[in-house]
Amino acid sequence: MHLVRSSLFVPGHKPDWVAKARAAGADELILDLEDAVPDDQKTAARPLVRDSVKALHAAGQYCSVRINGYATGRTLDDLEGIACAELRAVMLPKVERVEDLVALDTLLTQLERRHGIADGTIKTTLLLETAGAMRNAYDIARACPRVHQLVLAAGPGGDAARAVGYQWTKGGEETLYLRSRAVLDARAAGVPYPMISSWWDIRDLDGLRADALRNRRLGLRGMCVMHPSHVAIVNEVFSPSEAEIAHARGVLAAMAAAEAEGRAAVIYEGDMVDYAMVATARELIALAESLAAAETATA
Repeated sequence: MHLVRSSLFVPGHKPDWVAKARAAGADELILDLEDAVPDDQKTAARPLVRDSVKALHAAGQYCSVRINGYATGRTLDDLEGIACAELRAVMLPKVERVEDLVALDTLLTQLERRHGIADGTIKTTLLLETAGAMRNAYDIARACPRVHQLVLAAGPGGDAARAVGYQWTKGGEETLYLRSRAVLDARAAGVPYPMISSWWDIRDLDGLRADALRNRRLGLRGMCVMHPSHVAIVNEVFSPSEAEIAHARGVLAAMAAAEAEGRAAVIYEGDMVDYAMVATARELIALAESLAAAETATA
């Protein structure tokens, strides 16, 4: 699984926008063949997206592609148009049931074999933007081994709002259950980094930060953003802070000292620490080290 804190959508028919989007520093670029591309330009966009996928891969930028859903009749043509050895993941819109991703798995397997790509190389992002997908997320993720990422749509006025019927607010109370359930279903299904698309206000950066902090506290691990100006804030919020890293290292040191004295628990900064807390501290440090290594590699 490629660790993603921030995903930035880029219209697939605008290759000149791809370089600009990459400069924003998003962990993932999502090249869009669906909503961001006019109907009369979707066919011409496919080779452009394939070329962008190859170029981004060569530059070390992780990317995925959002294709068109089954109801459009364009899904297979999209996949055939973008398939290449450098393609790492696709996102299928309007998923409802297990069968939707099972069918996608079959199509991807055939394309992988046609292009000499190892089976299972192309992963899928499970996008929860319908009531059915939200209700069946755990079963869908468990049934399709290609699912490596889960993204909950919880923004204003889009497909998810229409499907569920909620009235979006900046406080997010109306989608609290959806966010919490998405985290639980993802983790239970073995998807470690659930994400969300929940903030579309381009200018309200303070509101974005508050929303990102709320999402992280709930257990979400990143956000899909609509504008390059949102990337830096989201990356910061979903990265361990220096204080968190220092605390985690302190926990490990305190526990090591306790073990040396034959104890399996210790009080550190007023809290009781045992092996469960040690595992959490190690996980946070590993995350911080992974992010640092990724930043060094792309510097």
